[in-house]
Amino acid sequence: MTDKTLIDGTSNPDNLGPDAMRWTPEPEQPAVSVADLFGEVIHAYSRADALTDGVLVAVGDGIAREAGFAVPVALTAAAWADCVAWTDEDNRQAYQAESGRLWGVLRMTRDAIRRSDGGRSCTVELYRVPRDGESRERERAWLLATCGPGDEMEPVLTISLPGED
Repeated sequence: MTDKTLIDGTSNPDNLGPDAMRWTPEPEQPAVSVADLFGEVIHAYSRADALTDGVLVAVGDGIAREAGFAVPVALTAAAWADCVAWTDEDNRQAYQAESGRLWGVLRMTRDAIRRSDGGRSCTVELYRVPRDGESRERERAWLLATCGPGDEMEPVLTISLPGED
C-alpha cells in the first residue's frame, strides 16, 4: 500500500480527505409524541373495561396462584365458553365440573409456558369435551397464552382462542 501525502504534509493511506473523520453533531430534534404522529386518542378500551363488559373473564387470584401464576390471568369469553364453561344441563352428556375444566386449562397453560422459548406468547394444546350436547369423548383444542401489559403496565396473562385479538 502506498502512502499519499496530503496538502498539509500528512500521509493518508486510504486516500481520505482531511474532513472525512470530522464529527458534526446532529442538531437536537424536539421529542415527537404518539399524539403528534397520530392525533389525540378518540377512544381507549382498557382491560378493566373488557372485564366489566364480559369480553374477558377473570380467573380468581387464589386459583391462579395455586396453578402457579404470579400475575393476573383472564380468558377471553370465547376461550372460556369453549374450554371452561359447563352447566348442570351439560352434565347430561358427560359429567364434569366447571372448576375442574378451569383447573385443566390453567395447568396445561402453565406447562406450555414452561416448555416455550420464553417469548411473549405460546400455544397451549389441551383436550376437553366439547359443549355440543352430544359429545362424551374429549377432543383436542388449541389456546394462545399471551403475556402483556395491563392497564397500569403491569404484566398480565390473557388466554384466548387462536386468531382472537
